[in-house]
Amino acid sequence: MVVSRNQYIWFLETLNHKIVTLSWYFAASLAEGPFAVFLCPLKEMESYPAVTDGDSTKHQERHYYLLSELQTLVKDLPSSFQQRLSYSTLGDLALALIDGTVYEIVQGLLDIQHLTEKNLYNQRQKLHCEHQALKQDLVRKHKDALQSCKSHNLALLKSNQQGEQEALEIRVREEQRMMDKKIVAEMDQKVIDQQNTLEKAGVPGFYITTNPQELTMQMNLLELILKLQQKESQSGII
Repeated sequence: MVVSRNQYIWFLETLNHKIVTLSWYFAASLAEGPFAVFLCPLKEMESYPAVTDGDSTKHQERHYYLLSELQTLVKDLPSSFQQRLSYSTLGDLALALIDGTVYEIVQGLLDIQHLTEKNLYNQRQKLHCEHQALKQDLVRKHKDALQSCKSHNLALLKSNQQGEQEALEIRVREEQRMMDKKIVAEMDQKVIDQQNTLEKAGVPGFYITTNPQELTMQMNLLELILKLQQKESQSGII
C-alpha cells in the first residue's frame, strides 16, 4: 500500500541518522587486472553550505516520491521478497537514491560487468578456435601418414594415431575445464566487487555474501533501482 503523507512525515521524524554527503567516482584500472573496480572518494569539503528550508522541503518531497514509487514497483516482485522489504528498508533505499549518485554507480557496475563478460567470452572463443585448429591439424597429419604408410605398419600406425587423438581430447577437456573455472572465479569476484561497492555507497541490503537467498534479494533490489532509474530518465526527472 502506498503510504500517506502523514505516515511519511512520521517516518522522517523517527529517523535518527547523520547524513554525510560524499562524492564518489569510478575508475577502471588494467594495472590491477582486467576491469578492476574502484570506488574512490573525492576530496571532502571542509565546510558545507547551510541547508535552506526550501532545500529541505525539496529533499523531503523527492524522498516521498521515491518511496512511493518503490512501494509500487515492489508489488511486481515475488511475494516472498516483498515480505522481506520493510517500510524502513524502502525508506533507506529512497534516501540512497535521492541525488542520483547510486544510479550512476549501478550503471558503472553494469558497464564493467558487461565488459568483463565480453572479455571472458572472447577468451573462451579463442581457446575453442585453438582447439579446433589442433584437431584439424591432427586429422591432416594422420591422413597424410596413412596414405604413405606401408601395409605391414598400418596396424601400429593406427594404434599410435588413436593414442594421439585420445591425448588431444584429454588436453582439450582439461583446458576447457580450467577456462570455465577461471570464468566462474572472475564472475564470483565481480559479484563481490559489486556488493562491496554498493555497501560502501550506502545502498541498503548490500554486503558481501554468497548466500543464494541473499543474492536473489540483492538482484531484486538492483531490479528496483534500474526500473526506477528508467522511469525517471524517461520522464526527464534525471
